[in-house]
Amino acid sequence: MGSYEAKKKQILVVGFGGIGTVTAYNLEASGLAEVTGVFRSNYDVVQKDGIQMWSCDHGEVNGWRPTRVCESVPNVGKSEEQGQGLMFDYVVVTTKNIPDVPPTVSDLISPAVTPGKTVIVLIQNGLNIEKPVIERFPQNVVVSGISRMSSAELRAATVFHQDHDTLLVGAFDNPNLDKQTQIDEASKFVDLYKASGKPTVEHNPDVSFDRWKKLVYNASYNSVCTITGMDTTRLRSAKDPITELVLPIMMEIKSIARACGVRLAPDQEDISLAGDKIDAYFSPSMLQDSRKGNFMEFEIIVGAPLAEARRHNVPAPTLGFIYSMLKALQLRTKQNKGMLELPPMKDYGGGDIMEQFKQKGNVK
Repeated sequence: MGSYEAKKKQILVVGFGGIGTVTAYNLEASGLAEVTGVFRSNYDVVQKDGIQMWSCDHGEVNGWRPTRVCESVPNVGKSEEQGQGLMFDYVVVTTKNIPDVPPTVSDLISPAVTPGKTVIVLIQNGLNIEKPVIERFPQNVVVSGISRMSSAELRAATVFHQDHDTLLVGAFDNPNLDKQTQIDEASKFVDLYKASGKPTVEHNPDVSFDRWKKLVYNASYNSVCTITGMDTTRLRSAKDPITELVLPIMMEIKSIARACGVRLAPDQEDISLAGDKIDAYFSPSMLQDSRKGNFMEFEIIVGAPLAEARRHNVPAPTLGFIYSMLKALQLRTKQNKGMLELPPMKDYGGGDIMEQFKQKGNVK
């Protein structure tokens, strides 16, 4: 038994929202892995009651916990209590990627990464998310994961997984490492993730193509829905936001991708426009975060392709406008959370007049 357990892959999963919970559960369901889970806000709930999950792939799950439960990312240089001191084969990151709000992904996972050994798997949205990670960990393979499942955390440690787990996997290009080694490591993760027999896993070495393809939808629908506060059904029924904002952004993303050497399907905008059923009333992730008063991952979804547009001199006026709007919304959230320092309001004389009106009962 001891030798069998020793052969299990040691995996750290950072981020236990809807996607992360299903990902971690599926990895342990393979029988080939032991998962150490990082629960920063839900630690007490998970320790006491475990995780409740209804999954279209795994059925009803009650009181589940990964092999180890941690409140913070464990340090591989310390004792083995709560995962401390473990040598992780994989660090799987499923958190939102919000580089303008600390900590960055690299800072967050740094204590758990063994140079030259740990494979870092980024199951996250966006473009160029691997660059700061490769810069920080130049001797580690970094793998891309694009999730197509629909899974949401309804409340603390309660997850509703309603759409089949489909994962697109490929190695990001780390120029410091042998290319075939990176492809092989991505292939190994594919085998590990599909071992439970539940998900659909595809290995596509062309990581850039998959990420640009998803951006056609994310940079447009995700952004415009957030700014307008409308789900995709209501946005489509309004029509003008589609023709004047969503569709132009899609075409700009295709042009930027082409300048970066990625040719998407000629009708990709039509495919993405009809990506959600008209009666689904789907609220994209960024809109959900905005409604909750949470930070949005707009930099890697809109800011990164906009930076590529400017680097390649590709006109992207609609994308630039949307980026400015999202940045303003993010600043508002930072202010609400006490992260933005503003100069104190100066009384230019109106305060005394308002007070007089209040005393006379003219102002409530």
